[in-house]
Amino acid sequence: MVNQSHFLQQATELDQEDPLSSFRNQFHIPDNGKGENLIYFCGNSLGLQPKSVRSFIEQELSDWEHLGVEGHTHAKNPWMPYHEMLTGHMAEVVGAKPEEVVVMNSLTVNLHLMMVSFYRPDSTRNKILIEKGAFPSDRYAVWSQIKFHGLNPEECLIEIAPKEGSTYVTQSEVLNEIRLHGQELALVMLGNVNYYNGQVFDMKSIVEVGHSVGSIVGFDLAHGAGNLICNLHDSGADFAVWCSYKYLNSGPGGMSGCFVHERHSRSFDLPRFAGWWGHDKASRFRMGPDFLPIPGAEGWQLSNPPILAMAALRASLEIFHEAGMNRLREKSERMTSFLLQYLEDMEGSMIQVITPKSLAERGCQLSIRVHGGDRTLFNKIRQLGVIADWREPDVIRIAPVPLYNTFKELYDFGTLLGNEIEKSNGSQVVH
Repeated sequence: MVNQSHFLQQATELDQEDPLSSFRNQFHIPDNGKGENLIYFCGNSLGLQPKSVRSFIEQELSDWEHLGVEGHTHAKNPWMPYHEMLTGHMAEVVGAKPEEVVVMNSLTVNLHLMMVSFYRPDSTRNKILIEKGAFPSDRYAVWSQIKFHGLNPEECLIEIAPKEGSTYVTQSEVLNEIRLHGQELALVMLGNVNYYNGQVFDMKSIVEVGHSVGSIVGFDLAHGAGNLICNLHDSGADFAVWCSYKYLNSGPGGMSGCFVHERHSRSFDLPRFAGWWGHDKASRFRMGPDFLPIPGAEGWQLSNPPILAMAALRASLEIFHEAGMNRLREKSERMTSFLLQYLEDMEGSMIQVITPKSLAERGCQLSIRVHGGDRTLFNKIRQLGVIADWREPDVIRIAPVPLYNTFKELYDFGTLLGNEIEKSNGSQVVH
């Protein structure tokens, strides 16, 4: 049985002691049309809008209005090097050196660009290892890359699945699969957070084992960037890609980030799809016929960047810079720990938390399996003012985000959920 008064008091105290509480005021919180805030736990799908976004975009609209093409060089924030204003803060978020990071394109586009350079199959090494439960776009991308090289995905794609009765693949199982297929692996391509169950993988050990067997190792940080301490440079990963519209709050369809480790910064012999924005900056406008790539991640750019989309992301990155990833991660751990404790006595009746319980193996997201795969429980909590996410066949995903969610919201969610479970079971769950 859950002691509501205890958890309410604890939530109140945690909010009062929260050094990041003021950041909530920098975001627009969705409401029910009656002036009452909804509980928004969907930052793992689309982050909330920073209030500063409007002024950041309006600045560029004003400069476009008054300067036209001269905005490229004479805007308040000149458009020609605009992407460079995002690099430092984005590098902070993912734990990389500035020269290893660039903001460009969208996530799957960047994944394809990376695989053009880093998936180089031959007669012996031609396999790609991914999770069986990887986000579908990642699977589509690697499948198509294998076919692009004239190979058979049925033979060259290795998918790691959880053992029967388990809800996720353990870290040791991943490492064992890499060792098992080591001599055949051309690429290990994993998400550092599983989108479905919220499991976090230790990138550094995966890279170490992957490199020890001679494979390239890359990551999709779609659910990790802005959520975890990623330490990309120190992980040794060859490349990584991520979107920015989830935890990084850049707006629907926002820009993607791309990481290329510094050891590849001058690997100009790597094959790549080239575009003029990746060309040497000093000679770019001489319009010469030969492509001279910029050293580092910038050399993989194709086209000049969309300024309005970048302005939205820049607004959010300013907030991340002020808050700091270490402080955000510390609060995130407290939030999920609090909620897990609150949900503990409810598990087994109608629900089961399938996200790993250890701090090292979870981020902001908790995935709650509904026994029987019935959406009724999800629909009820939505009607009661909780914006979460349903993933077929049977999971409610919630993501308490430390920038704008509160412990009181966690308490309210747990109470609503417990009350609905009590009604469904006809037994007393929450007291």
